[in-house]
Amino acid sequence: MKTHFIAIGGSAMHNLAIALKDKGYQVTGSDDAIFEPSRSRLEKKGILPETLGWFPEKITSDLDAVILGMHAHQDNPELAKAKELGLRIYSYPEFLYEQSKNKTRVVIAGSHGKTTITSMILHVLNFHQKDVDYMVGAQLEGFDCMVKLTRDNDFMVLEGDEYLSSPIDLRSKFLLYQPNIALLSGIAWDHINVFKTFDDYVDQFRKFVASITPGGILVYNEEDPEVVKVVENAENYFRKIPYKTPEYEIVNGKVHLKTEMGDIPLSVFGAHNLLNLEGARHICQHLGIMDEDFYEAIMSFKGASKRLEKVERDDKGTLYKDFAHAPSKVKAAVKAFKEQFKNEKKYGFLELHTYSSLNPIFLEQYDHAMDGLDEAVVFYSEDALKIKRMEPISPDLIKEKFKNENLKVFTNAEDLHEYWNTLDKSQGVYLMMSSGNFGGLDLTK
Repeated sequence: MKTHFIAIGGSAMHNLAIALKDKGYQVTGSDDAIFEPSRSRLEKKGILPETLGWFPEKITSDLDAVILGMHAHQDNPELAKAKELGLRIYSYPEFLYEQSKNKTRVVIAGSHGKTTITSMILHVLNFHQKDVDYMVGAQLEGFDCMVKLTRDNDFMVLEGDEYLSSPIDLRSKFLLYQPNIALLSGIAWDHINVFKTFDDYVDQFRKFVASITPGGILVYNEEDPEVVKVVENAENYFRKIPYKTPEYEIVNGKVHLKTEMGDIPLSVFGAHNLLNLEGARHICQHLGIMDEDFYEAIMSFKGASKRLEKVERDDKGTLYKDFAHAPSKVKAAVKAFKEQFKNEKKYGFLELHTYSSLNPIFLEQYDHAMDGLDEAVVFYSEDALKIKRMEPISPDLIKEKFKNENLKVFTNAEDLHEYWNTLDKSQGVYLMMSSGNFGGLDLTK
């Protein structure tokens, strides 16, 4: 099969390109910007474009599939050529469904926790050498690629994202997967640049539940009232399996899960991670993994990349980074951090980086998100606001929306870095929450 990627350099797209190359497909692609690690990984596989840019001449009538990434625009010249030739144009999720339509599809969805739950499932399956196809949104220890596609595997595990499928397909990605087995971890308003109201956002999850194949299975978080409402109001037929936070205790700084088989020591912490673990356990049961085997494997799970991930520092200081940017994720990460490090001085840093997090209306969702930390810092770049053509935001407004007068607010990276350099990182514990990089801050030094 001959495939071409428009915007091959994206974190998701380049992994799919590599998976198809490993499957034996002919793969080409284009992009106007490709950064690390995508560049090196594509180059290693021999599919890095020789020249950056868009080249309509690459789009030929013998292509079996053109795969369109979100980074491309609707007026992309290669896209125009593909339309002119009448070629089959797929979005990323649409092509994944095409590759898995004859398999049992397991889709993990939710505003938060989906990457961690998917990672836990794959870790357990890999531990017990149970081979499945998959797509996950984070680099995992023991996995070379974030996407795996084979001809023979019976199952495909997919992280289900509610964001748009492509520039020409405005459906949520997870609506294309038609799961046989699904999990719904939580619903908290996100992506407000696309979903203008909370109900519009929730409606994507109503549609997702409605897309479960007849007689399928939904594992869902019974502690989330919005999830419960969506599940209870669903009209299609599927089996409903609720889950909740399991019992646990912290002994000498280590979390122990309390089970019928005794206390199980874990390498992760935080009530939200224990809740994620319980969801993963239920899914693994339906993939043929007994509880005893699940617990044996999950003890060695150290977390998904950038999800309460410990950073090894030169000074041996205790620092964790987390992808948290949406309010629900920030609150969960801070809560876990406070519970885990009750006796240490706790520093929390949050970068407001996304369109949603910089929207004054959406800022209401961050109320009390940084409470209980000894030092709480919020950083956002005034330059980023200008680039996004958004109105200026004052530090006083940030404090008001966070309902935290003691918040330190920085709008300039140099000032933030200067403050960072005054701190003795060998003292206290640090939680760094961002989908960016705090203006280039090196967290290892």
